[in-house]
Amino acid sequence: MSGDDRPVGPVDLELDCRTMLCPQPVIELARHVGDVAVGGVIAVLATDPAARYDVPAWCRMREQEYAGADELGDGVTRYRVRRLA
Repeated sequence: MSGDDRPVGPVDLELDCRTMLCPQPVIELARHVGDVAVGGVIAVLATDPAARYDVPAWCRMREQEYAGADELGDGVTRYRVRRLA
């Protein structure tokens, strides 16, 4: 669920950033957020522990919606972002 308890819905684009270290996962997010329509969801797969802080902070700075994270196992987390603009 997102911060306002709306369902997140399907992921429109998933970025595999598992081998990347800070700040590369957020750089990839910034490069590709425009690849999904407004209202769409982009997911970042990351193993870098800094992504836990970086993705939500990027969302606040860029006025996008941080839609939560899922632990996928093997140290991989999927961070979801809904494009607002």
